[in-house]
Amino acid sequence: MDLSKTVLGIELGSTRIKAVLIDEKHRPIASGDFEWENQLKDGIWTYPMDLVHEGLRTCFANLKADVKAKYGVELTTVGALGISAMMHGYLPFDANGKQLAEFRTWRNTITGQAAEKLTALFGFNIPQRWSIAHLYQAILNGEAHVKDIAFLTTLAGCIHWQLTGQKVMGVGEASGMFPIDSKTLDYDEGMLQKFHALTGIDLRAILPRVLPAGASGGTLTEAGARFLDPTGALQAGIPVAPCEGDAGTGMVATNSVRVRTGNVSAGTSDFAMIVTDKPLSVHREIDMVTTPDGLPVAMVHCNNCTSDINAWVNLFGEYSALMDQPVDKGRLFSKLFEAALDGDKDCGGLLSYNYFSGEGVTDLDEGRPLFLRTPDARFTLSNFMRTHLLSALATLKIGLDILTQNEQVAIDKLYGHGGFFKTPEVGQRLLSAAVGAPVSVMETAGEGGPYGMALLGAYMLWKDAGESLPDYLDSKVFAEARSSTLMADAADIAGFNAFLAHYKQALPLERTATEVF
Repeated sequence: MDLSKTVLGIELGSTRIKAVLIDEKHRPIASGDFEWENQLKDGIWTYPMDLVHEGLRTCFANLKADVKAKYGVELTTVGALGISAMMHGYLPFDANGKQLAEFRTWRNTITGQAAEKLTALFGFNIPQRWSIAHLYQAILNGEAHVKDIAFLTTLAGCIHWQLTGQKVMGVGEASGMFPIDSKTLDYDEGMLQKFHALTGIDLRAILPRVLPAGASGGTLTEAGARFLDPTGALQAGIPVAPCEGDAGTGMVATNSVRVRTGNVSAGTSDFAMIVTDKPLSVHREIDMVTTPDGLPVAMVHCNNCTSDINAWVNLFGEYSALMDQPVDKGRLFSKLFEAALDGDKDCGGLLSYNYFSGEGVTDLDEGRPLFLRTPDARFTLSNFMRTHLLSALATLKIGLDILTQNEQVAIDKLYGHGGFFKTPEVGQRLLSAAVGAPVSVMETAGEGGPYGMALLGAYMLWKDAGESLPDYLDSKVFAEARSSTLMADAADIAGFNAFLAHYKQALPLERTATEVF
């Protein structure tokens, strides 16, 4: 193996840190991971930074072991690498690099006052999870640390800084911190000035510098190499691509970076990304972010997707172990997902809300997972599982309807990726029923974000002069990619719409649950 002809992508996702190594033909050839989970601490959804460090090192060590087992070589270098992570959130540091507040993740819905005021000030939707909303809310709250902030970044930006010493990030990741001007590929200058007039803070002094896909994000330093690989085997000097968010890497991994293409990423959260060719009205339910090369993207982001499904599957796993018949978790997920296809199209009178946390699309600041059924419901395992799978897509459908119906946004193709699509056909067919359009899933869909980050590293390393990111992906990565496309039948679509009507009608139950329990 020629390690100089490989590229490494690492993504810090909500439930797993994963590394994917690709070869010069852009094929995944090795991987490593680390499972983790966010914590609700003093009302804040967070991950301790020591767990971030432990997870990264464990993930990389597992990748090294995979390379050694498969190819008989030690992973000492790669041609390029890149870091991706959950977008948004809040990580402030002082001039000495000291972290000033707990890492506040995208899952928090504690910045409603700030988001509302900034949306009105900018004439541009600022969701609660955006970094700028967290900063302004900290100002409104009178938090003492604000005066000491010298650098404000995201999780991906923080790790990139630790690996390279560079306070930079990709434009797609930056678009979840502060609004981007797609013409300049930089923060919107007019809005920067408005924020300065409001607060006296010069954001350019504390935000990361913005870079487009293909630019150099620096090189791995000696300290960065030891941070990632304490054994000392990994060499410094490796080119590092600008870090990106999981939304951007998902677009790349599904070749959805051209206008009128889109993808749905479904895991702990789910979000749809549609690359647009026109300005949109301001909608609280719609974010405007960018592709990694700066095109505007309409984003429907839902905080909750598979967490409730995972909890129920774990319960079934406990039952299997109790009966002295333990089942492999992967097989358990597959069997339960497949059972959903045998359920009634409208779920037979069952209903669930998968809200572990608040949900911006439905205007809820807190969440309570709920399962309901009518006395005469068909309470079967297949209906139970179908209910939870449709619930995972329901809020996304509410937001997408605003795009396709109110804004008349056209979608030429829609790709799915993430854990929701790992079981063949099931998630794909149900998403098609939700959107009423064909859904394609590539054979690399399970690799998701870290694969997309590796592709961005490959683009930086191997692109031809003047070659755009969409052209590179079309001609060099996905020209012969294998994918499957499914279109839900009329009965599946009608069943989802019937389920969604009940879901909307009963939403007051979810709000009441947050108030009384």
